[in-house]
Amino acid sequence: MKASITLLPGDGIGPEVIAVGRDMLDTVAKQFGHEFTFREALIGGGAIDQVQNSLPPETIQACEEADAVLLGAVGGPKWDNPTAVDRPERGLLALRAHFKLFANLRPVKVFPMLTAGSPLRAELLQGVDILFIRELTGGAYFGEKHEQGDGDSAWDTMIYSVPEVKRVLEVAINAARGRRQHVTSVDKANVLASSRLWRRTVDALKVEHADIQIEHALVDSFAMQMIRTPGRYDVVVTENMFGDILTDESAVLAGSLGMLPSASLGEGTFGVYEPIHGSAPDIAGHGVANPCGTILSAAMLLRHSLKLNAEALALENAVAEALRKGARTGDIAAPGETPIGTALFASMVKAALNDRVKSVDE
Repeated sequence: MKASITLLPGDGIGPEVIAVGRDMLDTVAKQFGHEFTFREALIGGGAIDQVQNSLPPETIQACEEADAVLLGAVGGPKWDNPTAVDRPERGLLALRAHFKLFANLRPVKVFPMLTAGSPLRAELLQGVDILFIRELTGGAYFGEKHEQGDGDSAWDTMIYSVPEVKRVLEVAINAARGRRQHVTSVDKANVLASSRLWRRTVDALKVEHADIQIEHALVDSFAMQMIRTPGRYDVVVTENMFGDILTDESAVLAGSLGMLPSASLGEGTFGVYEPIHGSAPDIAGHGVANPCGTILSAAMLLRHSLKLNAEALALENAVAEALRKGARTGDIAAPGETPIGTALFASMVKAALNDRVKSVDE
């Protein structure tokens, strides 16, 4: 097949990991007989520096003309000015809003070979495979904001409607049908009116989807239970801010933020794919960034936007094989293991991908 992919390298380590992601997609295309074309565009802090706009019109156009987008990371101390008219993160929020990408899929799967480096007991991590689905275009991040001129008070409004909640819940329910048929809906219904609306909407959908077990959890309790008994969760769905926080917390299960991919999806097949880690400016340019989150995001791109499930699985298996052979960047290396850099890690994944495809051909 032919596909067009727009690359948004962004800031910090973004360009380094996106280069790896492109190489992996190129390798998949060659091995499976596809034709992928790539186009780069600006976003975030670099875009502010170059064109004074965190999401330039040219970037929007490049994304509109693509089948999918692979994004690195945005932001950094250079642009941490709370009074600035434009900020790198604003470009990312605007991108999601423009394309109506309301569902953010964040899988958290524990690789058994990495449990030795986890701060949690290995037995707690056995079989952990959670799919977080975060509502992405509502809540406090998109509600009305106000800060008084004297800086003495400010507010952010958390707003949700039934249709907004229902559509992301249906994504979660459909995902659960292909997994363990269990959904945990996370809210703060004992305090927040928006969460009570969220919970009422969940309860209404329970009647329509009796084949799926759906439970409620309060966000503070869930944050603890996810660490105590992570293996009991299957699909977890929650609102925007809670999802942002909880998925960062879940990185302790996988070993590092660098391990986790994500897909931001709307009604169609178009999506924006990105690792959930930040721009990590402290290690940018040192060649030590973990590219796993980006490689696995590229696999999600293959699966969800291009409908190439076999290719996605091959790339995911190649990551697992590289890890089995001892590939470790510094963030996932256990005591006694020697960390390697981004380029060597990527080459081990690429070698595993090539070997796997060759063995299938033979």
